[in-house]
Amino acid sequence: MTHDHDLVLRPTAAQTEAALDPPPGRNGGDLVVETLSGLGATTVFGLPGQHALGMFDALRRSSLQYVGLRVENNAGFAADAYGRITGEAAPLLLSTGPGALTSLAALQEARAASAPVLAISSQIPTAGLGGGRHGYLHELPDQQASFRGVVKSVHTVRSQSQIPSALAAAWESALTAPHGPVWVEIPQDVLLAETSLPVVTAMDAAPEEVVPRPELTAVAAHLLSTAARPAIIAGGGVVRADASGKLRLLAERLDAPVVTTFGGKGAFPWNHPLSLQSWLEDRHTTDLLEDADVLLVVGSGLGELSSNYHTFKPRGRVIQIEADLGKLESNHPALGIHADARLALSALLETVDERSDPTAPERVRTLLARVGERIAGQELTLEQDVLASVRRALPDGSPSFWDMTILAYWAWSAFDPRGANTMHSAQGAGGLGYGFPAALGAAAADPSRPVLAVSGDGGALYSIAELATAKQYGLDVTWLIIDDGGYGILREYMTDAFGEATATELARPDYVALAESFGVPGIRTTPESLAADLSKALATPGPSVVLLPAVLRMFAPTHLDG
Repeated sequence: MTHDHDLVLRPTAAQTEAALDPPPGRNGGDLVVETLSGLGATTVFGLPGQHALGMFDALRRSSLQYVGLRVENNAGFAADAYGRITGEAAPLLLSTGPGALTSLAALQEARAASAPVLAISSQIPTAGLGGGRHGYLHELPDQQASFRGVVKSVHTVRSQSQIPSALAAAWESALTAPHGPVWVEIPQDVLLAETSLPVVTAMDAAPEEVVPRPELTAVAAHLLSTAARPAIIAGGGVVRADASGKLRLLAERLDAPVVTTFGGKGAFPWNHPLSLQSWLEDRHTTDLLEDADVLLVVGSGLGELSSNYHTFKPRGRVIQIEADLGKLESNHPALGIHADARLALSALLETVDERSDPTAPERVRTLLARVGERIAGQELTLEQDVLASVRRALPDGSPSFWDMTILAYWAWSAFDPRGANTMHSAQGAGGLGYGFPAALGAAAADPSRPVLAVSGDGGALYSIAELATAKQYGLDVTWLIIDDGGYGILREYMTDAFGEATATELARPDYVALAESFGVPGIRTTPESLAADLSKALATPGPSVVLLPAVLRMFAPTHLDG
């Protein structure tokens, strides 16, 4: 009698011969790149350093495409975007100590946004591990400790035979919902030592599925089927699970209005009769959601931005579907369903009863009209015109990446992404400098369409060095820089709070001349010519910079009312 666990894959004669006689000149770095290829990786990002040279030397013996950035944090942002666009774990190769630590802000954003990044750094030689203070260059007492609170999992390799399994375990962790960044560190001597181990071939690292419990989805289906005023909040988990189609089917079956969080932009069609769009920082939206007798929250933890700065207080029954176990009921009591959004929505579609509510589209129209009236009363025509120009210029289906800047805050609420997984920003962790390097990662992932990056001048200065990367690799990214001479949103915050701003003003380089010094074409535009100039830049292959000198203002918040 044969049991499944007795079955093993028998190597072919050719595989046996190759394993017994591996090619000469390989080192531990070759085991890294061979494992990455075996896992399915095709592109890696990074920046070399002394302890990591074994990995980078091995790249020239591999088929992996390497995209090298100028700052480790920017390399992390590029890998983050690659992971968001492809749904694959993006390898990020880094050196020890300062090189590794410089990536922390990017890895925090990847964790907050559930972007799958496989960060692989070197370490000091094995003899120095354990905090012995041997005085090695880049030495930290415990390098892992700097990353444990940021990434999903950490893995230390101490011998070459551990490399394939450690990378496979990290890969699986990165791609198990909720996706996220993981950290692997490998000592310098392990990477540099010659290896006699066989060439790594296909690796098995299938991510685990987070399946909903059927008794919970049965209760959820009953609540939704019998609700009088159901509503849905769709978060980033819907986009990451590629579940927007299932969300639309469920909303239409229930006649339930849908609002998307800023991380969930594109999860539901912008102009659908049931679409509340993304006006979460508006009391009219908050009121409608509070009035729902059953509120379905899919792929969102209802954090600060998604809850109108925690002023949202639901009065009805909340059903929360979330792949991140720690976010279940973290802000509101709910019927918590720990599951991938796609699997949970599929289960609901199988059991929910169709209901009809002819008043739902009218309630949606009324809310959007009220939001429009509120914004119209604030004399913000310039801001609305600039955002509309960006929308006209950006081709449908082209992704956009937004830094932490006033126009991005407008876009969170008011921009129609025209598709799921097309609009991305750094609103997860909120760090500056995300837009342009992330757009470079997206362009490397899909060179078939232009990519837009949007930054303020403050954020642009975080990543200006990556103009060299864009030029070197010919990446098709158009970078719109809104230059207001400082940190515009902080200027507003400080003026409102203290009567005047301090430490917010910046010296203004000539961004057009600066771009051209990198060999990247640049143009200075105006609000009136923005749509035409941006369209032309996006239609021209390769990198470009469009500079808009303008002082934009934010619409007034509602969470402070009363």
